[in-house]
Amino acid sequence: MAKTRPKHLDLPKIRLPIPGIVSILHRVSGALMFLAIPVVFWLLAGSLSSEAQFEAYRGFVSHPIIKLGLLVLLWAYLHHACAGIRFLLLDIHKGLELSTARATAKAVIVVSLALTAIIGGVLW
Repeated sequence: MAKTRPKHLDLPKIRLPIPGIVSILHRVSGALMFLAIPVVFWLLAGSLSSEAQFEAYRGFVSHPIIKLGLLVLLWAYLHHACAGIRFLLLDIHKGLELSTARATAKAVIVVSLALTAIIGGVLW
């Protein structure tokens, strides 16, 4: 008997469960932070080299688009850390039940967004 499999995946129609979304966002946040390393090092080196460079850095960082980018990096860091803790607990077989896994996935999203809003609000 031949299996009837779809010939293509209609990605917009596929609904991932919340733990799957957290897993994908964990990977995306890790990749985003990795790709931002050169920019962050450039900003750090420029801000520490001289007083004039620091003032140029402050002017660059005060632009709203750059602030938004740094806010996204802050979210990436916080989400990656929260999801990483969740995955470490899953690795030691804590929270494997479906209801617990869904609750911890929701908690990761809520906590990372809340911390981003709090820290971003203080720093903005």
